Amino acid sequence: MAENENGQERSEAPTAKRLRESREKGQVARSRELNTFIILIVGGAFLLFLGGGMAARISQLMIDGWTLERGLIFDEGLLVPHLQHLLGRALLILAPLFGLLMVIALMGPILVGGLNFSTQALMPKFSKVNPISGLKRVFSVQGLMELVKGLGKFGLVGIVATLAIMSIWGNLLTLGELPVEQAIVQTVHMAAWLFLIAAAALLVVAAIDVPFQVWNHQKQLRMTLQEIKDEFKETEGKPEVKGRIRQLQHEMSQRRMMSEVPKADVVITNPTHYAVAISYVPAIMPAPRLLAKGTDAVAQAIRALAEEHRIVRVEAPRVARAIYFTTDLNQEIPNGLFVAVARILAYVYQIRREDPDVELADDLPVPEEYLDPRSAPRRRRRRR
Repeated sequence: MAENENGQERSEAPTAKRLRESREKGQVARSRELNTFIILIVGGAFLLFLGGGMAARISQLMIDGWTLERGLIFDEGLLVPHLQHLLGRALLILAPLFGLLMVIALMGPILVGGLNFSTQALMPKFSKVNPISGLKRVFSVQGLMELVKGLGKFGLVGIVATLAIMSIWGNLLTLGELPVEQAIVQTVHMAAWLFLIAAAALLVVAAIDVPFQVWNHQKQLRMTLQEIKDEFKETEGKPEVKGRIRQLQHEMSQRRMMSEVPKADVVITNPTHYAVAISYVPAIMPAPRLLAKGTDAVAQAIRALAEEHRIVRVEAPRVARAIYFTTDLNQEIPNGLFVAVARILAYVYQIRREDPDVELADDLPVPEEYLDPRSAPRRRRRRR
């Protein structure tokens, strides 16, 4: 397997980010052999079907070019414009063929690697003119493949072209006996067939080159495990940064929660380890809602805010723990705690009315499963 400069094996397939960056740099799989094959076969087909008409027009152009009036021969001022006119006509005749081949040359590479335009590929790079880098490319696997491919292409196309010319050798010798117009048309047709035969030979080379170029491109982009880990850290963020973000988010959430404590009707405590702040507005709430909750230091801060804003504090350890385990912030308390919380709220309302006989009931019903921290998350998910 290929190795990077640190000696690590590039054993992993490239990630989507690596592939995207490669395209942005203009590094995509390309096959020049496929492009050459398409140009030859399209050019040959064009000459085969439309070359006769084009050849007839060229032959007429040659006749007009060699048929000169006496005045043109002895007047240089008229001869130059006449030559320019003939040149313009020749370009117009050949323009469809040249235009088609230009379009094919531009569109052909899209078949392998797709459409891609990169400004980074146009930027000058010292490595492209560095002789050491050039020698590395020459003696690389890619350079060896290009050498083998070049020799194979030369041999294959040379043999096929030789056989094709030998097969039409008799027709070539008879061209001199034909009228000029007919000879030109015949030459164009023979050239078209030679183009198609050469393209058929190049099809074999292209069939080998295209898979190799795709494989080699993927091979060059392969990554080491360390590169994938580094990319993941860069994309997703380093663990210490993510931890700091989570800490800041937790602190913001705590501040928002603590800002809700002054709106509570009652704070139920454990009395020291747990504290929950409950609010109930009968006109807009179907059931009491949890505004804040916490343990230890957070519970102490909730109790301090309750004392500062003169919110009634009630010590009900089982109720406080049950609400803490089963209820999320801004969520209504579960059905199993309705009776217990209702009795606590009734006690609070009596205190606000300064009832001298107010007492908190001792029998606050709390289901035992509500006190189990392990079952609380499942209970909260079912309520959602």
